[in-house]
Amino acid sequence: MSGELLDAAWLAALRRQADEPPRVPRVALWAGGTRIGSVEPEWARGLVLRPEWIAPAQRGGEAGWEVLGDITASLHAVALALRDAGAAHAWRDEQLAVRDDSGAIIATVERAAVRPLGIATRAVHLVGLSPDGRHWVQQRSLTKPNDPGLWDTLMGGMVPASDSVEAALERETWEEAGLRVAQLRELSRGGRVTLRCPTDSGRGGYVVEQIDWYRCVVPEGVVPVNQDGEVAQFGLLAPDELASRLHRDEFTLEAALIIAQCMAL
Repeated sequence: MSGELLDAAWLAALRRQADEPPRVPRVALWAGGTRIGSVEPEWARGLVLRPEWIAPAQRGGEAGWEVLGDITASLHAVALALRDAGAAHAWRDEQLAVRDDSGAIIATVERAAVRPLGIATRAVHLVGLSPDGRHWVQQRSLTKPNDPGLWDTLMGGMVPASDSVEAALERETWEEAGLRVAQLRELSRGGRVTLRCPTDSGRGGYVVEQIDWYRCVVPEGVVPVNQDGEVAQFGLLAPDELASRLHRDEFTLEAALIIAQCMAL
């Protein structure tokens, strides 16, 4: 098993990094009768917010904030206020789903605002293997707002509100690697990774993310080619070289967790 190549102490530290409490205790963010996220207590300082968008609230003795009116419209107004104050992450003009406790979508929100608002997100990754068991990996573009220059799985991307996980898998695999799902062999779901940890993606940011990952075999002679300018290069690594690079922290946190899961199978 290639999982034996990974150092147990390194892996334990990686898992701790993926499950860290907030740097500052957070308070609830509610909308439509359900908790949708969390914010730092002083998150609104310096923001121009209207009381018809969002207001301080109490529920069951717990202090927090309540999104009011049309949830999507109000969250968009809050996102713009975060951007104007320099508190949002890189603006993407991409809407992500906002879900209730049952997982149903109740609204959408600009991607740049999800970390400051502690709103849960979903992502999808693809682990690509060669027929002889080597791993296809990508180096992220040096201009990406998140983890520039670090190495990643063959494909990794956020699931927007308009896509299912499967649709995002298909679209992102083409955009990042120039591969059609129909070209791939033995495509199957590999597992799930969950992140709950602080981030510098926006002021007072906190990541709550569920990542579904898949694995496949890229046929001999098929080479990934980036289409969207977000990949610096691709590499094909033997398991021992991959493990060495993982131990040197050359990969993103989520990619390292996913590859570790895959290597343990």
